[in-house]
Amino acid sequence: MTKLEMKEAVIKAIDENKEKLFAVRDQIYCNPEFGYKEVKTTDTVATYLEQELGLSVEKNIAVTGCRAQIEGKTKGPCIAIMGELDGISCKEHKDANEIGASHTCGHFLQITGMLGAATGLVKSGVINELDGLIDIIATPAEEFIELEYRDQLKKEGKLTYFGGKQELVKKGYLDHVDMAMMFHSQDLGEAQALIGPESNGFVGKKIHFIGKEAHAGSAPYDGINALDAAMLAINNVNALRSTFKESERVRFHPIITKGGDIVNVVPADVHMESYVRTRTIKGLEEVNERVNRAIQAGAMAVGAKVEITEIPGYCPILKQPEFDEVMKKNLEALGLEGKIVDGGDFTGSFDFGDISHLMPAIHPMIGGIKGGLHTKEFEVVDEELACIIPAKAMAMTIIDLLYDGAKGANAILKDFKPKMTKEEYLKFLQKNDRTILYGEG
Repeated sequence: MTKLEMKEAVIKAIDENKEKLFAVRDQIYCNPEFGYKEVKTTDTVATYLEQELGLSVEKNIAVTGCRAQIEGKTKGPCIAIMGELDGISCKEHKDANEIGASHTCGHFLQITGMLGAATGLVKSGVINELDGLIDIIATPAEEFIELEYRDQLKKEGKLTYFGGKQELVKKGYLDHVDMAMMFHSQDLGEAQALIGPESNGFVGKKIHFIGKEAHAGSAPYDGINALDAAMLAINNVNALRSTFKESERVRFHPIITKGGDIVNVVPADVHMESYVRTRTIKGLEEVNERVNRAIQAGAMAVGAKVEITEIPGYCPILKQPEFDEVMKKNLEALGLEGKIVDGGDFTGSFDFGDISHLMPAIHPMIGGIKGGLHTKEFEVVDEELACIIPAKAMAMTIIDLLYDGAKGANAILKDFKPKMTKEEYLKFLQKNDRTILYGEG
């Protein structure tokens, strides 16, 4: 088959299996699960891969993830197509379940697109004409939530890092992968797709201010007010905001998770959480240290102690223009010409950013939804655009990359230099996995 004939074949196969894909989509949507708890979701994905595509599925990777491998006619580069399994908490959404879990980040659409791309390549027989390997990877725990639960899993030795893709890298599941792709839903207004997004990275912080109790009415001077220390810490960081470089797109957004025990006792046990987000790794390291000094100064001012626990967050998403261009051309061929935005500025964070520091990786944003992510307004308004178009585009991109001796993939890989090796990446995570004590002794 010619390359064009292959693309026509995968499009046809995806269209012929559209209703089956929608059935999987709906089943996942109606059963949202939080990270590292995606048991039903993973079973749904694995069942489809096994029963519909005849693939062997490796389960329980990075706790609750799974993967299947599709082999081409000869050896060549390995390309991963990823989709995320977990839901998010949004209690106000009309379809949230009894604990407030929902799929208002669109991960159910990613999984459908991932399965659709695999369906097109397998059921059309096109995979037998390509040179390389495709990993279909359903990844757990993209949303950085339920940190106490994840910390317990860490203590039990079931994981090292809180993010699903961090775990996949740590445990070697991506050691053989050369390139990766996935997509994410986004309300793009009149546009239908966005190529080459950039995002912030972040480090998570859990902060414990320790003071001294005293009667708040009759003897407040005998206490040390840990809540005052926390408020001063927040104000100290606010005083730094004008000094942050605009190019770093810095974000610090704390919440007080415990402000004290009872109103007539000086608060001695106060807890705060926040992220520090920036556009670059260098900026993250610099801003994070300045934020730590501001927090310590708040404690120092009132004589309190403070414990700062840092949790490795996610790296910024990096652009890969040559790879992005391949995806863009396929989206245009599917009818999106003139409706694709080049480049986007996202100050949120995605754990796919970590992957982009290690290998050529693309993360286009796809429309078909209305309303903000993680909000009660989220809804799918164009199911074809939301998951079928990206399924076709990813399958077509695989063809471009692995056709004719994988010339497309090899051309990209030849000039690619990763920002970090796996070893450097793991050292970076370890560096940000620490606890800092101030005020002891």
